[in-house]
Amino acid sequence: MISRLILWALRAGWGLAAVVMAANLSGLGVILTELWLAGFLGRLGSDWLVQMAPVAVYPTIGALVGIALAIRDRTHYFGWLDKRRTPTEAEARRLLTLPIAITARALAIWIPGVIIAAALFAHATPQRDLAVVLAMFVFGGLESAALTYLIVDRLIRPTIPMVSEVLGGGTTHWSSTVLVRVLVTFAVTGAVPLFMLITVLADPVSDPHNRIRTGIYLAIVGLSAGAVATAALARAVATPMHTLREALDRIAHGDLEVRVPIGSASELGRLEHSVNELASNLRERDRIQKVFGRHVGAEVAERALAGGADLTGDMRVVTALFVDVTGSVALSTELAPNDFVAKLNRLLSTVVAATEDNHGLVNKFEGDAALCIFGAPIALSDNATPALRAARRIRDAVAAGGELDVGIGLARGLVFAGDIGADTRLEFTVIGDAVNEAARLTTEAKAVPRRILASQAVIDAAAADERAHWRLHESILLRGRKQPTDCWTDLAPTDAVREPTRLDPKSQVAQ
Repeated sequence: MISRLILWALRAGWGLAAVVMAANLSGLGVILTELWLAGFLGRLGSDWLVQMAPVAVYPTIGALVGIALAIRDRTHYFGWLDKRRTPTEAEARRLLTLPIAITARALAIWIPGVIIAAALFAHATPQRDLAVVLAMFVFGGLESAALTYLIVDRLIRPTIPMVSEVLGGGTTHWSSTVLVRVLVTFAVTGAVPLFMLITVLADPVSDPHNRIRTGIYLAIVGLSAGAVATAALARAVATPMHTLREALDRIAHGDLEVRVPIGSASELGRLEHSVNELASNLRERDRIQKVFGRHVGAEVAERALAGGADLTGDMRVVTALFVDVTGSVALSTELAPNDFVAKLNRLLSTVVAATEDNHGLVNKFEGDAALCIFGAPIALSDNATPALRAARRIRDAVAAGGELDVGIGLARGLVFAGDIGADTRLEFTVIGDAVNEAARLTTEAKAVPRRILASQAVIDAAAADERAHWRLHESILLRGRKQPTDCWTDLAPTDAVREPTRLDPKSQVAQ
């Protein structure tokens, strides 16, 4: 109901004027009722209506001036809304000042009225009675101004989302802060009604009966206004806080499509804007991590996003797995480029799946080859066993596909694992003898029936159940090395049935 009234007041050309006049007339009504209950009108004599008539002249003039200015304000502050367009930055900033501007003007209209009332009542009222009357008018004006502020501040709230789009959502005006709202609400609900009550009780002219009934009236007015104003303030704070809590809960559970509507020009509005920025930044980070991860691997992407752009790294014992296509030069000449790339992509998809399922990292693609690392950047308690499993899975998938032939080499050793490059361009890589050895074994593996060769260090570090799948192939003098390397290959299915007890690689070497 209140929301519909607010929208009506925004759309109607004289809605703002009606709202402002209602607030001011309510203050004037409270004052007149209070004067009547306190017996002041009776003390003016039987012709009190005649004496009050001149006093009514200024409120009439003030009301007409206020209505005219409020109608002018409707065009000045809401012209862009009538034209159904987005406000300019100047119009958006101007709108934020509307509550305090109208409140200040209401006070300015009340002050001459207080002075005029004092001058007109001076000849017919005892000096001490006049002080009470003036105090009632002053407090009534303050009550009306404070009420005007709260109503107009609530009135412009539906326009705040459009204003925030223009101003960036982080702009507030000092007059719309939560502190100001709390202070104004306190004035409406407590301070002013209590000061008016003190004034009535301290009136030395009124009889006790009049003071009591006026005090009861002011208490009812204070309680009624306090209930409405406090409920409005509580709702203005609690509703966005509830929305923010739900939004943060959704973000915490991974829902990054959250967007909180900005409905306030106070600190709450800035908080709503901050939550939207948080969700937006997390979405961007998630997008970057996914795109980045497709190029360098999810673990490396997470490491880079968490650690910044420093050139860092450490020494790790890892297992390197190298895959290379056999006869790729001949294939590239026989097939159309698109066909060759399609075959290659299917192979590399198999390599990525087998590696990541075994907690490894596809460190880089080198044309028709791929280097996979187990043990960096994420350390593994056993990096040899998953590497051997991945190698067998890749070989079996390639053989089943029948499109390409590959060689797979595995080696294990101490390497540098970290970032290399410059401050503006980094690459995560591994450098060490194990990588070179794996590449050399890959070349030799292309001529091995099972298409896989692993170094002795890999077999020694593997779990016993995985070693059962491997046998010593031969010792090979790899290119660039002075000592031969003991090379292992996996058992064919028939060999596995015939030699089920070969679990210890060292005992096999002895054989």
